[in-house]
Amino acid sequence: MTQMSNYALRLQASLLNELRRVAKEEGTSINQFINIAVAEKLAALRTERYFRERMKRARPEDFIAILEKAGTDITVEGDELPVD
Repeated sequence: MTQMSNYALRLQASLLNELRRVAKEEGTSINQFINIAVAEKLAALRTERYFRERMKRARPEDFIAILEKAGTDITVEGDELPVD
């Protein structure tokens, strides 16, 4: 089972009111909403860190070589966007 811990969180009244409203609309508790929001933010920060590290190892000449291999066709038959 996952270990839980408590943390007293202070929010501006306007944020808390909005949080209550949105959590209710989403059909979840404020606690669960905050857990998901924190998890999403951490994932975004980890992803950014990952790409920054990858960028440091990148070689511009390899990038150019990949771009040069790309086709020049605008679309491939069957790949068109649907027309509404």
